[in-house]
Amino acid sequence: MEERINRIKKQLHSSSYKLTPQREATVRVLLEHEEDHLSAEDVYLLVKEKSPEIGLATVYRTLELLTELKIVDKINFGDGVSRYDLRQEGAAHFHHHLVCMECGAVDEIQEDLLGEVEMDVEKRWNFKIKDHRLTFHGICYRCQGKQEKPSVNHDAVER
Repeated sequence: MEERINRIKKQLHSSSYKLTPQREATVRVLLEHEEDHLSAEDVYLLVKEKSPEIGLATVYRTLELLTELKIVDKINFGDGVSRYDLRQEGAAHFHHHLVCMECGAVDEIQEDLLGEVEMDVEKRWNFKIKDHRLTFHGICYRCQGKQEKPSVNHDAVER
């Protein structure tokens, strides 16, 4: 984790920002909960456990700065809540998501599935793409496993 924090610190410095203790606390929470797709409020509550002096406005400003510098991506899965996801180091694009409409689980797809589509869009519409996001909404494998076929109640069948 320390190596990743040092690389983020360098990214901030290259854009004339410092890794203040408040920013570091926020980054540490994001790193510790990298798989969780936390909202700003979630991040704040976790930061507050470690550093009670840090306010919600500071966490919001930090998340917005990290988003602006492409250290984190701000995402919305259609539930009206903005969530923050650390960008994979060296990734040219944002990763894709699978959102379960039953349980709300969010799974990630790290490989870029849109390379050819992106080239086609750039060529056909003369549009220079800077990034893309792909979110699939459906039923996850966990919920599919829970769905059983309805059983017939033989006692209720008329004779």
